[in-house]
Amino acid sequence: MAKSVLVTGGAGFIGSHVADRFVAEGWDVTILDDLSSGREENIPAAARFVRGCITSPEAAALVRDGRFDVMCHLAAQIDVRRSVNDPVFDATRNILGTLNLLEAVRASGHATRTVFSSTGGALYGDFDPPPSTEQFSKDPEAPYGIAKLSVEYYLAYYGRVHGLDTVALRYGNVYGPRQDPHGEAGVVAIFCNRLLDGRALTVFGDGEQTRDYVYAGDVARANFLAATSELPAKGRLDARAFNVGTSIETSVNTLAETLRSVSGATAPIEYAPARAGELARSALQTDKARTVLGWAPQVPLAEGLANTFRFFADRRARIAAGSA
Repeated sequence: MAKSVLVTGGAGFIGSHVADRFVAEGWDVTILDDLSSGREENIPAAARFVRGCITSPEAAALVRDGRFDVMCHLAAQIDVRRSVNDPVFDATRNILGTLNLLEAVRASGHATRTVFSSTGGALYGDFDPPPSTEQFSKDPEAPYGIAKLSVEYYLAYYGRVHGLDTVALRYGNVYGPRQDPHGEAGVVAIFCNRLLDGRALTVFGDGEQTRDYVYAGDVARANFLAATSELPAKGRLDARAFNVGTSIETSVNTLAETLRSVSGATAPIEYAPARAGELARSALQTDKARTVLGWAPQVPLAEGLANTFRFFADRRARIAAGSA
């Protein structure tokens, strides 16, 4: 019998890549998504789809009764700016929604491994110079990062007190096909669409702020390895947390120039005032993931950006052909 996985947020950008990976590995895949930001077209044909919100009793029942071997939990409120404007909504989705699912795992009595999608840069803050290790101090700048850190503390608690099998993946700035223009890495999707429109690329501040851009396919592989690898003892914060990035700082200026190069577009770059509260530098040290999970990024930035631009160009062509 094939192993089973529940992918929450599996109709979304990253979640759909995770679902694709498990399907390719021969697992039975169930997707839970309320389609508030996900798209049905992202769902693999081989997956079972359940529409619902992670805060609902129905979602809890799905987890409790499904007795999945693995739950990859990606469903979340992902917009950092919205978390600042409405921290109650952010906490309701990202903390209470997760607790709803973890309590369901506990009630099931089944040995479900929960792989939680956390955050890298938004978790560590801007106090220690990158690349950040898993042991760096945690100083989130926004409620989004605070909620992710809170969930990680809950994961440690559930492992220590209730024996739940949990792991946290702290992503860098994930980009790739199907990306939405939201969250920290949304700039790639925004730039792709602007290039296709022949519009200028807007860079905030001097463009020298850096991020660690990691390709969605590499992140999906990290999820699969986290779901299937032997892990350290559970029950302490950071013990089962893994950075998922490239350890490379890429400035917004470099990102824009690389994307213009791989796309062949000649749109100008325009500069706008810096945004308050934005991290100056971010990159993640990934030695732990390499050693414990056997994971390392495989897709270089230029190749990943070319794939991403091609996706947006092809989708636009399909839409145009359908409306012609």
